[in-house]
Amino acid sequence: MKFQQNLLKYISQSLLTTGETISVAESVTSGLIQLAFSQMPNASLFYNGGITAYTMSEKIIFLNVDKEEADLCDSVSENIAETMALNVAKLFDTDWSIATTGYCTPVKKSLYKIFAYFSFSYKGEIILSKRLELHHKTQALDAQLYYTEFILGCFKSELNQILILK
Repeated sequence: MKFQQNLLKYISQSLLTTGETISVAESVTSGLIQLAFSQMPNASLFYNGGITAYTMSEKIIFLNVDKEEADLCDSVSENIAETMALNVAKLFDTDWSIATTGYCTPVKKSLYKIFAYFSFSYKGEIILSKRLELHHKTQALDAQLYYTEFILGCFKSELNQILILK
């Protein structure tokens, strides 16, 4: 598993330049985003850690996701991703956070679709939330890898916007 080195380097340099920190809450990507952050140069200076909360109960227990809301959507929605992002940032005391939830295989609860929601928080506010859908025949690992690369690319864009404003 190899991530785009230029992307990792850019994210690392941006977080080091701003002196800001990040944490990650993952479900559908199952630790791949955390793995990517651990591979970045000087990661220990900005990456505080993360949590893989793969099941609904872990999202409820560790990330304060509302149980009734989670029951209604199998803990997969834009709002669930946003809640995960906000709460992982609090849990790890970081400026930034990334959260993912979704499906990497077609199942009945997903109406046999493969999709994910991801959210970024910055200083206690959600700054981006999106849904990403893939072809229903995409292999699970390929879906997880695609989600990871796409989300990191979006994160790079958000970092770039913050750097321009500073």
